[in-house]
Amino acid sequence: MKTLRIRKLMLLFLLFILLLPWLLFLTAHYIETGTLRFSAAPLLNEEQQMQQNEIIGEIEANMDRWSVPEWQVQLKGLLDDTNMNVSLVSAAGQEIYRTNADHRYSSVERYTLLADGQIKGKIELYIPKTNQLQVFSIFIGFLLALFVISMAMRHLLIKPLEKLSTSVRLLASGDWNVPIPASHIKEIADVRDAFDEMVQGLQTSHLKQTSLEEERRFVIAAVAHDLRTPLFALRGYLEGLELGIAQSQEKTAKYVAVCKEKALQLHRLIEDLFTFSKMDYSEFMLIEEVVNLHTVLQQSVESVAPSAQQKNITINLHLTGTCIVRGDAHLLERAISNLLDNAVRYTPDFGKIIIECNSITDQVRFTIRDTGSGFAENELKRVFEPLFRGEMSRNRSTGGSGLGMAISERIIRRHGGELMADNDTRGGALLSGWIPSVK
Repeated sequence: MKTLRIRKLMLLFLLFILLLPWLLFLTAHYIETGTLRFSAAPLLNEEQQMQQNEIIGEIEANMDRWSVPEWQVQLKGLLDDTNMNVSLVSAAGQEIYRTNADHRYSSVERYTLLADGQIKGKIELYIPKTNQLQVFSIFIGFLLALFVISMAMRHLLIKPLEKLSTSVRLLASGDWNVPIPASHIKEIADVRDAFDEMVQGLQTSHLKQTSLEEERRFVIAAVAHDLRTPLFALRGYLEGLELGIAQSQEKTAKYVAVCKEKALQLHRLIEDLFTFSKMDYSEFMLIEEVVNLHTVLQQSVESVAPSAQQKNITINLHLTGTCIVRGDAHLLERAISNLLDNAVRYTPDFGKIIIECNSITDQVRFTIRDTGSGFAENELKRVFEPLFRGEMSRNRSTGGSGLGMAISERIIRRHGGELMADNDTRGGALLSGWIPSVK
């Protein structure tokens, strides 16, 4: 749609105000005079011509009475009836009689009276200009121009602004399908486009907020359920100890070990939940420092080594190049440890976990591959969802909180990188990620 700036529109309106009255004036002048030429003496209409001829005839017929007061009074009355004035001059050039003539507003008709070839006198007849029609046409043209401009302004300016105001009210009432009117005025069109972008942004923000709210409710419900299970078991064993059910020392030690295990499970769940919620806040500042990702990977391997040894799982670490990044070493170790813990949990006994890390251009890339069953097709898109545990074998009994993968993804993203999950072509799960490197 072609648009027009307001200042250009105002110039067009001004030009229209100036041209329309002038065009109507020319039209009225042509209708009255029959020509578009402008002269000092406008053409007289038929009635004025008859009056003029009558006065000239009266003056010419009474040349010998020009100085007679009675006749001058009679001539004055005739002139007043026609709104004309006259000046009578003798042959010698001496003014004999004159009525009050306003030369600024009258045209002058000059006559010379001759008799026997000699000048007997001169007449100057002052005729009033009759421009009433032209003046009226200018006034009408000005009013018509104002009317046309007011209608154009209503169509081009006022109505689009009114519709935009209505759209804002509809948006404020919660109606996201807001009809946004178009406009031929560039400034209003720019406001319309900005308003459209704002509506789309608000719509996206609203959908995201709704999604986050649903996720929050789900997390609260799931965490409440996950907290209830170990708490119920812990309470039961503690009541058993209190009631003396564990009569032997061996049974008492077993009850205490179970209570310790459940307490540790609660601690891990609360710690994961705290880290997960902390990653959601943009105000949370990373402790940025230069970090060697080789060191982070080695420390993470050491943290899961006991769990891997219990299942006779071999962890192979292949580190090449210089893998230096900037970030929070503690959080990066937490992210890698969660990934390794997940790999150990779902790798069968006597399996392998292969870790690789290298630097490519401006990225530090790492992969974690195991020899487990890998991810099911319907799990790949949900691996990093909070509290998602995949197949039935991946439930609370395995010890996972369901937040580890989500926490790892958010930590890597807070460091400007990305984390992906896939199945390796040789079998097993494949977790790959990258973080911007420090040059």
